[in-house]
Amino acid sequence: GGSIRSIMQGTAALIVVGGTAGAVLVSFTLHDVTVAMRSLRSIFVDTYAPVEDTIREIVRLATKARRQGIISLEDELSEKTDIFLRKSLAHAVDGAKPATLRDLMELEIVHQEEHDEAPARVFEAAGGYSPTMGILGAVLGLIQVMEHLNEPEQIGGGIAIAFVATVYGVGAANLIFLPIGNKLKRKIKMQAQTKEMILTGALGIVSGLNPFIIEEKLRAYVHTPRKETEA
Repeated sequence: GGSIRSIMQGTAALIVVGGTAGAVLVSFTLHDVTVAMRSLRSIFVDTYAPVEDTIREIVRLATKARRQGIISLEDELSEKTDIFLRKSLAHAVDGAKPATLRDLMELEIVHQEEHDEAPARVFEAAGGYSPTMGILGAVLGLIQVMEHLNEPEQIGGGIAIAFVATVYGVGAANLIFLPIGNKLKRKIKMQAQTKEMILTGALGIVSGLNPFIIEEKLRAYVHTPRKETEA
């Protein structure tokens, strides 16, 4: 029986949005905030190649390396769209030992994952500040109400308006900021897992494993056995 206009309050929105933005800008650099804003597109759009395509490409390269030697992959490095796969194969072609290759690429995975989590941390911080700003707006509104205690007819409406800021703060945190942060962290985790799969394939190529064995090891990361996929 309510009306949407009962929660439309510009001052409350200004306190919550402005206060949260200010707290975030103080906590993070402008570059971090800019990157976080740009990352919003990745929430709804996947910019990475499907895992199945990556598996097929690695198996194809493993077959070629097994037949013609790992040096034969050098001509294909410039054609690889996945930068991590390109780097892994470049080290393999250069003669890197499996242990050295693993150390190099695992270090890159860790640092890249830490770098990519910066946007998620920005939105998680906003999700923490937003409810506090809502409470601050509510308190400010109640102060205004207290100044008009001699006007009983205005007290009810004034209190309702004061608590709109709390609705904005809690709603923005739990419906926008925190879900966005969780989604970004989930996508970062999936990207790190894909890189681990690529590294496993590159190590298999360097070790000279049978392409079918390499494929089975790669599919363990996506839980899709090769026979079921082919069927």
